[in-house]
Amino acid sequence: DYVVVKMIPDNRLPPRHLHSVHTGKTFAVIKWESPYDSPDQDMLYAVAVKDLIRKADKIYKVKTRNSTVEYTIKKLEPGGKYHVIVQLGNMSKESSMKINTVPLSAPDALKIITENDHILLFWKSLALKESNFNESRGYEIHMFDSLMNITAYLGNTTENFFKVSNLKIGHNYSFSVQARCLYGGQMCGEPATLLYDELGTGEDSSASKTGRSTDVAAIVVPVLFLLLVTLGIGFVVLYMRHRRLQNSFTAFANSHYSSRLGSAIFSSGDDLGDEDDEAPMITGFSDDVPMVIA
Repeated sequence: DYVVVKMIPDNRLPPRHLHSVHTGKTFAVIKWESPYDSPDQDMLYAVAVKDLIRKADKIYKVKTRNSTVEYTIKKLEPGGKYHVIVQLGNMSKESSMKINTVPLSAPDALKIITENDHILLFWKSLALKESNFNESRGYEIHMFDSLMNITAYLGNTTENFFKVSNLKIGHNYSFSVQARCLYGGQMCGEPATLLYDELGTGEDSSASKTGRSTDVAAIVVPVLFLLLVTLGIGFVVLYMRHRRLQNSFTAFANSHYSSRLGSAIFSSGDDLGDEDDEAPMITGFSDDVPMVIA
């Protein structure tokens, strides 16, 4: 035996399983389920978005009969913090969550150039890859002294370079450049960080690397030059020997060339170098001739 029971829908219940599906720089995709399964009519939801940094509120309305609802919140700011509340339009119980949008990217190609009494920081414009960044917002620069364990704010600029002076010899510094923070330093971009190794001579790591590479080049270049000269001389000697051997063989072949036969004639080699061809052959000795041994 069985019995079918149909529950009366309660519109005072909150939406279920509210969560974030995907968060970008200027949008967030959220998802939730209806207060009860299989709604038999359209349900009106109120989505309230509270900006925790700007202290501003926005309310959006979503009308649907689906049990599972997916909604995209747009026009958010990079690096922002928001409190999202979802409830039925009749101001029933609510479901809430917090989301943080993705901050602006770090500037690319941060480099250090060493001058006599200061250094210059250079980087690429963030507007080249971030459509939401305006150069008028500018950048801010921070410095960390590892020896003193102190982080200092150096200032901000709307340019793509920054001058840093009064660095102490023997200290190691880390510089970071990021999109300028807004609203009391709460909405910032990702920092690009670069280490400046201040040696006892006042050179940074990039300068020392350049010096080392210059020293290596000063050694390697002469060695390579000497090797090339040696190889060139060797090739010349081999070429001259080859030419001399070729000329000797040509002269030798010409001296044995027979115009009558049309070819060169060489001996078997047994009589080569025999200087006594004209000497008379000794046939033997007679028995009656006394042999005298000196």
